[in-house]
Amino acid sequence: MAVKFKLVPAPTFKAKVSIPVHGGEAVQVEFEFKHRTRDEMAKWLEGSSGRSDVDSLLDVLAGWELDDPFGKGSVELLVQNYCGAAPAIVARYVDELIQARRGN
Repeated sequence: MAVKFKLVPAPTFKAKVSIPVHGGEAVQVEFEFKHRTRDEMAKWLEGSSGRSDVDSLLDVLAGWELDDPFGKGSVELLVQNYCGAAPAIVARYVDELIQARRGN
């Protein structure tokens, strides 16, 4: 069945992110991201320079498929233990929103 197109998208969407793991291969983890409009995204990007990795992730994520509960403490652990995670997650978020715009 074809997906019905809506002018107002769902408030969240899911996408898999390849998280770099030291000493091994990257692992695919599914994250739930918060949708932003074009204007909201531009404003978010403007304020990103002084934002910590943890704050950036809390701004864009609504959840994840990990066994650990989603929250500030768990996001801090992720950022501390996997240095490449935050850049990979934010890049995927931006890519997903841009792809969504290209398709519309």
